[in-house]
Amino acid sequence: MGYPKVDVISKLPSGIIEAILCLLPIQEAARTSILSKEWRYHWTKIPKLVFIENRFQEWTDGPVLSAVEQYLNKPSERKDMAKRCKLLYAIYQVLLMHEGPIHEFTLDMEVDGSCVEIDHILHHLSKKNTLKILKLDLDAGIDEGHRLPISLFSLQHLTSLYLHGCALYQERSFNEFGCLTTLHLGSVWTDVKTLLRLLSSCPLLKRLTLDCECSVIFRSGDTTIVDLFKCLPLIEYLNVVLFIVECFAPKRLPKELPTALVHLKYLCVDSLCFMHIYALPFLALLIRSSPKLEKLKLVMYNGDWLDEDDLGSFTLDYVGAFERI
Repeated sequence: MGYPKVDVISKLPSGIIEAILCLLPIQEAARTSILSKEWRYHWTKIPKLVFIENRFQEWTDGPVLSAVEQYLNKPSERKDMAKRCKLLYAIYQVLLMHEGPIHEFTLDMEVDGSCVEIDHILHHLSKKNTLKILKLDLDAGIDEGHRLPISLFSLQHLTSLYLHGCALYQERSFNEFGCLTTLHLGSVWTDVKTLLRLLSSCPLLKRLTLDCECSVIFRSGDTTIVDLFKCLPLIEYLNVVLFIVECFAPKRLPKELPTALVHLKYLCVDSLCFMHIYALPFLALLIRSSPKLEKLKLVMYNGDWLDEDDLGSFTLDYVGAFERI
């Protein structure tokens, strides 16, 4: 005599079921709707949505590559565009059917010039106004990244914002990101004025990554590196590329910042090259202005490094951990 079958999973609280579905790709989560009537709409309530173009293309059955495409190991632009349209259509469908709050949204895809569909997606998310984590990884190749719409700045509940391959140019004033604590900017196109306005609109910012090596940041006015750090009064984690200095009008760097970075505990300076005219002054400026620094990480550009005798007048005695790569 066998034991009666008991559907244990369906008896779980809805919050646990949603947490389980968040661990699945959105396509697989949607397929759970065929399990039973009770499961039909569970997937429409998950608070975390992740759309990655490459994974989506692997999941969908695309057409067989032609002999030429197989030889070049590259599908045609028309087929790429068709797959991208399928992805965007799937996103539209999910957003239209979704019930409840969306707390985390990730979009990873290639873009060719302007992509108005991304603007529509951000507008939809701004109307819900429940988003806490937004990750946009948009690959535009060597072209300017996708220009983000003003609706991005209506996401008032964001705590983490990750932008890659985007363009930020806003002449109009925008709302304050009053809850944002983490900001990651990589391969962005912007100007110093917009960057400073963005940072100034994040009064609670604690973690900042400025990966400017692959970014294009245009100078504007007579702003200096001091103006940048004025926008970071609560910063605890800072990851910057040396070349950020060139985005400002450095002329001569001060020995210390007017206001110390009293909360800074972790500092990473990437692409550090001691042959660069501002390398040592910039590093010295940050160390002297960070009395509570616990860990310093230096990522060298092309393996460049100096002997201890060449490090100048500043020391690393009070830094708890020091790492160079």
